[in-house]
Amino acid sequence: MGIFSLMTGMAGPSGFGSASTAEQVTDGIDASNLTAIVTGGASGIGLETARVLALRKAHVIIAARNVEAANEAKQLILKDQPNARIDVLKLDLCSIKSVKAFADSFKALNLPLNILINNAGIMFCPYQLSADGIEIQFATNHLGHFLLTNLLLDKMKETAKSTGTQGRIVNLSSIAHQHTYSDGILFENLNDEKSYSDKKAYGQSKLANVLHANELSRRLQAEGANITVNSVHPGLIMTNLFKYSAVLFKLLKLVTPLIWKNVPQGAATTCYVALHPKLKGVSGKYYQDCNEWQPSKFATDERLAKKLWDFSNKLANSA
Repeated sequence: MGIFSLMTGMAGPSGFGSASTAEQVTDGIDASNLTAIVTGGASGIGLETARVLALRKAHVIIAARNVEAANEAKQLILKDQPNARIDVLKLDLCSIKSVKAFADSFKALNLPLNILINNAGIMFCPYQLSADGIEIQFATNHLGHFLLTNLLLDKMKETAKSTGTQGRIVNLSSIAHQHTYSDGILFENLNDEKSYSDKKAYGQSKLANVLHANELSRRLQAEGANITVNSVHPGLIMTNLFKYSAVLFKLLKLVTPLIWKNVPQGAATTCYVALHPKLKGVSGKYYQDCNEWQPSKFATDERLAKKLWDFSNKLANSA
């Protein structure tokens, strides 16, 4: 599989490819006994992911910074699926305080948790620090999700144990994880404005998503927890993620029209990894176009993953 399959939409070993939609890859799957959280579920591929999970009868919690937009998304889903089970909770991933408040609010609902989809993200932002003083792309794309996952892990373990149904965590990464700083992660200079590159900082945060998934997968397997963790590249999709580089990407889309996906295709890999029975027991893998792919050398570096885990724990606890 490669650029040819991407351009033609040719199916890979899974039976799906770049042209497959989220509805197609989940066709016939009954998720009525599952509860899922989708971060950034108010727009783009997050909204499509939430819609399709609800279509398959899952109880979906849309976690979003903009509660008004999330409630509009909820109404949009209910218009076509009047019986859909959708809840909205506020979550600002670039604020550690907000992540903790979200976890408390979710636990207070006393719901099970089978699926966590770490979907939300920002891209190519001008240099900025979060409320906690952390580079904004790393804070939002990685650290917020890292902390959120840790805070919800006991609930997921408990659900998997009491129901016998395997839990699944999906981290949305990107092919951009290959384009990062020369050391992979700037542990020492994370917040340094002089060395900041909006593209490389994005790549760094997306590399962190894969490393986080792989390290968590190893830890859960070591303790025998019935939860899988995988990362995905959704594909190139024109969404509001591109607000900082709209002109560049419109030009790119004009030059390379065949490798871009629409939103239903963009949500396919996430939905496939979150719901498909073929992936039962599959953990610590990276998926693209609904098929397993080999991520970068940095992404498979176990020492780097461990270092990132410890670094992230320290950051989350000190903020």
